[in-house]
Amino acid sequence: MHIVLNSFGASIRKENGLFAISTASGKQIITPRDVKTISISKGARISSDAVLLAIEAEIDIMFVDGIGQPKGRVWSIKYGSISDVRRNQLEFLYSSRAIPWVKELVVEKLNNQVAMLLGLQQECPPEAKSQFSNATRKLEEYKKKVRHLEGEAVADIAPSLRGWEGAAAKRYFQAINWCLPQKYQYSKRSQHPAQDWFNSMLNYGYGMLYGKIEGALIKAGIDPYIGIFHRDDYNRPALVFDVIEKYRIWIDYVVIQLCRQSAMSEECFRQDDGAVMLDGLGKRIVIQSVNDYLGEVIKIRGLERSRGEHINLYAQQLASFFLKSNQ
Repeated sequence: MHIVLNSFGASIRKENGLFAISTASGKQIITPRDVKTISISKGARISSDAVLLAIEAEIDIMFVDGIGQPKGRVWSIKYGSISDVRRNQLEFLYSSRAIPWVKELVVEKLNNQVAMLLGLQQECPPEAKSQFSNATRKLEEYKKKVRHLEGEAVADIAPSLRGWEGAAAKRYFQAINWCLPQKYQYSKRSQHPAQDWFNSMLNYGYGMLYGKIEGALIKAGIDPYIGIFHRDDYNRPALVFDVIEKYRIWIDYVVIQLCRQSAMSEECFRQDDGAVMLDGLGKRIVIQSVNDYLGEVIKIRGLERSRGEHINLYAQQLASFFLKSNQ
């Protein structure tokens, strides 16, 4: 279970060793063993006793902004204390061994996008089929360019990779737009701020995914701020932006399906200084849809786990990879 407090005045506190959640709808008692994460938005509150209970139960607590992006978090002091992992992570960043890792990351993202377009192409309008075919062909071309790229360090190949990745994303989202109902269509991919319903939903879903990946990396002892491909800017979890490329497609799928099912209406959104933001009902729909999808059990490399658990397993594998990479 994922506890999400995103309504003004909502609160969570400890009561007889349990979480007591109070909202305008009433009070709910939840046992800690049923909770995986707690997400708290502006206007909601959590008591210090509830924080300590969550830490004891190894429950991740995130404080998020209006678009679902984590702004702060609380976790057990048992996390992030593996110095060998982080030292090897830093050494890996500046080594030539990082190049194939980054290239494979970008290729995997492009593969996911191609698979998404091929799936949607069967259901898109006849006049859009050529758009899908052209987009898929260009993405395959970018994959070949990435595979043949050479350099001695990530810094040598990063500008080209970012350029191709950006060009591929533009074609990918242009194609997706063709298969959406008219009220969900958009002129371009807009991030901060979103200019339309689709991008508002997508940004919020990505924000949720950022938080889950950051938490998985921290629990595995990895420093989320030491990025390998994305720029290591001050106070920016750059490695989260690396790892999320493997999983963005999951959020894309959820949002596309919500649009195709016309699950969202005008009451799900609000205008805020020219930006289109999810409102209360819209947030609840996206949060529930993303959490349900991440909770589904799928098989990856022979292991049947929920999608959320596969993220945790990958973080653990990445920590082991860093430890072994310099041996």
